[in-house]
Amino acid sequence: MRDRRSLILLLLAGILVLPVPAHAYAGPGAGFAVLSSFWTIFVAFLYSFYALMTWPFRHLLRTFRRRKAYGKAQVKRVVVLGFDGMDPGLAARFMDEGRLPNLSRLRDHGTFRPLRTTFPPISPVAWSTYQTGVNPGKHNIYDFLARDLKTYLPFLSSAEITGPRRQLRIGKYSLPLGKPQIKGMRRGTPFWHWLGDAGIFCSVIRVPVTFPPEKFAGVLLSGMSVPDLKGSQGTFCLCTTRVSSGKFREGGVRVPIERNSSKLHSYVPGPESPLGTGDELRAPFDIRIDAAKSCAHINTDGEKFSLKVGEYSEWVPVKFKAGLGFSARGIARFYLKEISPEVEVYVTPVNIDPGHPDLPISHPVTYSIYLSKLFGPYATLGLAEDTWALNEEVLDDNAFLEQAYSNHHAREQMFFDALEKTAQGFCTCVFDTTDRVQHMFWRYLDDDHPAARHVPRDQRPQVIQQLYERVDNLVGRVMEQLDENSLLMVISDHGFQSFARCVNLNAWLHRNGYLTLKEGKTESADWFEDVDWSRTRAYTMGLNGLYLNVKGREREGIVAAGAEAEALKEELSQKLKGLQDPVSGEVGITGVFDCEGIYAGPYVDNAPDLLVGYGKGFRASWDSVTGRVTGTIFEDNTKAWSGDHCVDPRLVPGVLFSNKRIAVEKPAIVDLAPTILKLFGLSLPSHLDGKPWTIATATREIS
Repeated sequence: MRDRRSLILLLLAGILVLPVPAHAYAGPGAGFAVLSSFWTIFVAFLYSFYALMTWPFRHLLRTFRRRKAYGKAQVKRVVVLGFDGMDPGLAARFMDEGRLPNLSRLRDHGTFRPLRTTFPPISPVAWSTYQTGVNPGKHNIYDFLARDLKTYLPFLSSAEITGPRRQLRIGKYSLPLGKPQIKGMRRGTPFWHWLGDAGIFCSVIRVPVTFPPEKFAGVLLSGMSVPDLKGSQGTFCLCTTRVSSGKFREGGVRVPIERNSSKLHSYVPGPESPLGTGDELRAPFDIRIDAAKSCAHINTDGEKFSLKVGEYSEWVPVKFKAGLGFSARGIARFYLKEISPEVEVYVTPVNIDPGHPDLPISHPVTYSIYLSKLFGPYATLGLAEDTWALNEEVLDDNAFLEQAYSNHHAREQMFFDALEKTAQGFCTCVFDTTDRVQHMFWRYLDDDHPAARHVPRDQRPQVIQQLYERVDNLVGRVMEQLDENSLLMVISDHGFQSFARCVNLNAWLHRNGYLTLKEGKTESADWFEDVDWSRTRAYTMGLNGLYLNVKGREREGIVAAGAEAEALKEELSQKLKGLQDPVSGEVGITGVFDCEGIYAGPYVDNAPDLLVGYGKGFRASWDSVTGRVTGTIFEDNTKAWSGDHCVDPRLVPGVLFSNKRIAVEKPAIVDLAPTILKLFGLSLPSHLDGKPWTIATATREIS
């Protein structure tokens, strides 16, 4: 109770320091809570005196600007609920079964239609199109990964993090002078920037590809593409007493637990030292086993907690000390897997601490702090649900679901706080759980998935059905908060299909003479390690892209741009379209698309040359995605990651629900931005690719 009272007092103090409109946030209160020095408090006191004296004038100015901003608006508030990967086919099926009463109400009294996705139907691509209203040729995101034309190696397509511009060399140390440089790779202007410029308040919660956060007249918490403290997209660790030299293929590292008397010692691996030594920073912790109570007592840098087998900790501060006063801090959750005969502790990727962010994850920077003060620590990693740990069988189904729904609950808290604070304007939040759970549990939904053939049909958990019911419940609670002047749209970026069979396109290219390996090699390691580029004409990397090795573009390109390249694209398209799986006879590739024909804009040169659309049940193999050439083209997918959407875009549309009737036959995700801008009475920028919809409100048609 005392902590709650202190928080309220801090928030009230913040409101006095920076008065805000009733529909906006008291977010600066959290900023005030972290002003710890005498000087900053003194400055805050002076500013609060200034704010108090000038408040009447600023209040009148805000009122006038708000009335002007909303004068042409045709709605009071627009709320967009995003559920990554929600599938229209499953939604229709579960509605017909009576499982989804709230979504059924939207369907019956408003709108329910498939929502056309992007080429390719990949989350960072589609959500970038949602926020900018343009095709990938104008926003520059084509996949999770892009390739370096000089090295053929991948880099993250959404953001680039480098060290400070200046360094001071002292002996063996290189002292950073300034903060890391963060460069967003997504281009285009999110539509909420235009709304903010016009005086329309916006709350944007966890929309993918919003890191680094950009300044605008609203609040934003970044979503997918936020890294962990190591700078990766999520590296878990398994601390274990078991002796093993094996490495995890995906997303994790093994760390030894050493025995010493009655205690055990281990560490959480962290980022590279900022002092330029190349050393990995580590956060040590001790474990004491209490066999009688089947639990372990863990102590990390003064943070003490106890866990029973199969239990998660709360978010624990994790501090990495580099020396010379430099340190990095994050948060992680510990999960006790086993205490006998061996000891194993799983640790989540170390998330950026939202209460003390070492990298900016929100706008304003105080917004993440405000949410942390209000609700406690929460996951900030863009891909916070640890699918890799489940794939590697470090977590079991129940442990993964507990983690996923814990993150989901925290996001619900943030969203409802945003909804309350945005009584007028625009509010959006994207929930990732729908995507992650369908990826990992589709095996139980499929009749004959290779990853679940050992599980009898009558013993398979109803995980995905329960997921959709949970989504429906959330939608119902949101509907209770809205009046007739509020427009609600429930959308997804793409749908879902089974991923039962893998297609190694690099293996096909090798077998058919388009990709050549070095002398004596029949297979290659990751990232084209053994590829002979001097004799390679085509290669694939990532989920859907196929690239030509073009002379003058790639470092060792051999295909001449122009007629030769066009002829090669046509040849590949003809051979790959309709490619059959020799085991089942089913079509593994249903479409091959020339990117010059589907993209337009200043960043088309960064696109793949061709996009491969995989058929139902198929996807690029795990090896193909990482640039590995194997001897097998088609093989079973036996991983927990058993559903996917990186297929032919025509097979995986998203969903569009609304509490109003929308008069459009084939809505597309690119249409959201122009529709929302027009709803608030703004003129549409000429470069937008989407088209605004006609929407029926309680009083009139919006067109």
